[in-house]
Amino acid sequence: MGAYVELDSLAALQFHATGFTLHHNQPVHSLLFGRRASHVRGRGLDFEELRGYIPGDDVRSIDWKVTARTQKPYVRVYSEERDRPTILVVDQRINMFFGSRVSMKSVIAAEAAALAAWRALSQGDRIGAFVFNENSVEQIAPRRSRNTVVRILERISRFNHMLHADTPPHPNPTRLNDVLEAAARVCHHDALILIASDFDGADQQTRELLLHLSHANDVVCCLTYDPLAIHLPAAEQLVVSNGELQVELHLGQEKIRKNILEASDKRIRPILAWQHELGIPVLPLSTAEDVAGQIRHLLGHIATRRRQT
Repeated sequence: MGAYVELDSLAALQFHATGFTLHHNQPVHSLLFGRRASHVRGRGLDFEELRGYIPGDDVRSIDWKVTARTQKPYVRVYSEERDRPTILVVDQRINMFFGSRVSMKSVIAAEAAALAAWRALSQGDRIGAFVFNENSVEQIAPRRSRNTVVRILERISRFNHMLHADTPPHPNPTRLNDVLEAAARVCHHDALILIASDFDGADQQTRELLLHLSHANDVVCCLTYDPLAIHLPAAEQLVVSNGELQVELHLGQEKIRKNILEASDKRIRPILAWQHELGIPVLPLSTAEDVAGQIRHLLGHIATRRRQT
């Protein structure tokens, strides 16, 4: 089982961060297709310089004030804005340290963030991050550089390796909201914010924070989940623990099965509903499958021969 993630493996995901885009221009089968247009309109134009008019220049680019003042024709030159900030919010709390199949939820979140980071860098965007657990939050300012991506991945790996099954639980149900508030203080507009979490502790305030962030930014939620949340084994005994106490669940008993599934459904269904209620894409990522493959499937695979935007 993938209990932990290594920096080398996150770095290697650079070669798998293809065939999808997180920008709002999506393939027709993408989970993001039809998302309401945000304030992010793709690349803009930045003023670069004034220079003398050259025959063939577009007359609409002539700066008439400067031309009148100097008595010589001048044009305004613009360069295409080549980046926008992509902010990763990566959950590495103890509740993420669970997985019944291939990987832990914490590993799935780490890999989803790594794929998004490499994809954003390949598209010329700046990448920053908030990596957090119950006790601390590490903020990395957005930069357009490979070194910044590696720094983010190193922090994710370090937080990931802090997780242990015997760690005494110190619940901090407001931590997710605290981090989203911190992100809101730096993401004023035109950012792509990707949140990789199981959204444990999400409440009405979480909903309001996400709605606020989405007003002027693109927000994508990667909901990490384990298959046990939606499908229990037929008749097995399952031992679960919170780090201090453990209990044996007899899944063959219908009442126990029903209570577990109802509790899980009550937690996950409202998060999935954000897609329709808030217009915020929610990508469900299972611990039982390859992350890159799931993301391509959910976002609609882009043919490699097509120019990716």
